[in-house]
Amino acid sequence: MALVFVRRILVAQQRQIIADADRIVVEGRDIGGVVAPDAELKVYLTASSAARAHRRSAEQAADPRATAAELARRDRLDSTRATDPLAKAPDAVELDTTGMDIDEVVARLLALVGAGR
Repeated sequence: MALVFVRRILVAQQRQIIADADRIVVEGRDIGGVVAPDAELKVYLTASSAARAHRRSAEQAADPRATAAELARRDRLDSTRATDPLAKAPDAVELDTTGMDIDEVVARLLALVGAGR
């Protein structure tokens, strides 16, 4: 259950950390749309449900089916919550990482940073 007052406190703290930093990379599901909507570069990382479940279950040595179900539940909760529902920021660059390994993802992200977009 999302507690609105907790989300507001955490968003304020995240914004302060960003404001205090000279340069910073921030990762999270609502950074580009909620926490830092004026960020110079926003990247919306996505991947197929199967790829996400495979990666997460490999990290945690968990059952891929259970992991897929948990990811689907989290996505549903995050995208339908009343306060700050999960959504891609309109000006975010969408990067589908389904067929990429970590080195490919990092290379694409660095290319986006280097291109100033």
